[in-house]
Amino acid sequence: MFKHILLGTDGSAASENAAALAVGLARTHGAKLTALYVVDPYPYLGIGETNPMGFQAYMAAAQQHAAQAHAKVAELCEQAKPPVPMEARVAEDVAAARGIVEMATREGADLVVVGSHGRAGVARLMLGSVAAKVVAQSPVPVLVAR
Repeated sequence: MFKHILLGTDGSAASENAAALAVGLARTHGAKLTALYVVDPYPYLGIGETNPMGFQAYMAAAQQHAAQAHAKVAELCEQAKPPVPMEARVAEDVAAARGIVEMATREGADLVVVGSHGRAGVARLMLGSVAAKVVAQSPVPVLVAR
């Protein structure tokens, strides 16, 4: 039924639940699994010259978080019987929901899996959850895991 599943991951507990679900679906359907970590745009709001060290530190931390999130998904993929092949991807300088939807469209995914509560915290209350935005914007079905 599914041939390509895109998993939006940020390393949170909800994201890990979504990963377990996505890996199980990929195993059952023999689908390709792509794990996507989205790096939000650099939050520099100052006036004047930008601080390149601040940007570099931000990107280094984001790459480290992405690697940790991907490692968690890769471990689940390796534990599956049979193991599920996974492709790790990172989208940079884009809001999470938009990055997930754009990647799903560009890569031809036929299912998007996301967690219901991720890194958004207080911003989720003010701006709406990433999962809700993905559901609203995605051209393909979205499975939201608690």
